Amino acid sequence: MTAIQGIAPEIEEGDIDPDEALRDECDLDSMDFLNLLTAIKKACGVNIPEQDYPKVRTLSGIIKYLHSHLVQ
Repeated sequence: MTAIQGIAPEIEEGDIDPDEALRDECDLDSMDFLNLLTAIKKACGVNIPEQDYPKVRTLSGIIKYLHSHLVQ
């Protein structure tokens, strides 16, 4: 959640529906979304290639993606 708040500080955890598109939920433009993915990479060490962007369009998608790449 900290990565999202770094980009959209007005967003509170309860404001986000985990199954809705983050760009819509947090009013993120393309650059904000890329900055979010960069922050995730810095925090977790997981690079998310462009072809996987559809998998991480929601908060639950990001969690699932990270879980599958961190727990192997």
